[in-house]
Order: sequence, then structure tokens, then C-alpha cells
Amino acid sequence: MSTITKENVAALDQALNEAILSGKALEAFEQYYADDVVMQENSDTPRVGKDVNRQAEVDFFSSLAEFHEGKLLSSAVNGDVAFGEWFMDVTFKNGTRYKLAQTAVRRWKDGRIVNERFYYGK
Repeated sequence: MSTITKENVAALDQALNEAILSGKALEAFEQYYADDVVMQENSDTPRVGKDVNRQAEVDFFSSLAEFHEGKLLSSAVNGDVAFGEWFMDVTFKNGTRYKLAQTAVRRWKDGRIVNERFYYGK
């Protein structure tokens, strides 16, 4: 078991964010997420396990017609928790365009994300 430091988490989170911004979110998911990861949208029922969450990620990216812009506005690390404030501008295949501001909160353990929750307005 490795020792988790703020610096370790910051470096891991930065690498993940860079992968997402370079269009490699699904590859990064395989590398940085634990097999028993729990992911949650706002107060929705959490999704448990890498297989279930992988499918949710694939479904999301498959629903996009165009990714206009994505950027990380700010980020911070406190212990084993990383916070990121994101902006995304996307058009879905149904023609709906969304400009979404969200905060992602990631909990890291042994170099992998074990919990990630997204907060955004609907």
C-alpha cells in the first residue's frame, strides 16, 4: 500500500485532467479508476463498480454529436480528495446544446479513484 500525499494526488489528478482535455477520457478511466469505484451525479443513486461506470461513460460520449469546448477552470487538493471546476460546451446527437458548469470531487486511494461525484445544476 502506498502512502498518499497531497503531492501524489495532485500529480495523479493533473495527469487525469490532461488526459480528459486531450480527448482520452475513456483511456484515462481504465488507468485511473478503481475496480470498485463509486460514481454519482448530484443526488442520483450512485453507480457502483468499474463495469457499470465504464458503460455510463461510454453512453455519455456516444451521445455527443460535437464537443465544442471543455476546460478546467480551477482545481484543488486536500489530502486524498481532489476538486475540479469544469466548463463544457457540447451538442448531443438529439440536437440539444448544453453549456455545463460542474464540480467534480474525486477521492483517491492507492493511485486510483475510488469515489467521484459530480455537482451541477439541471
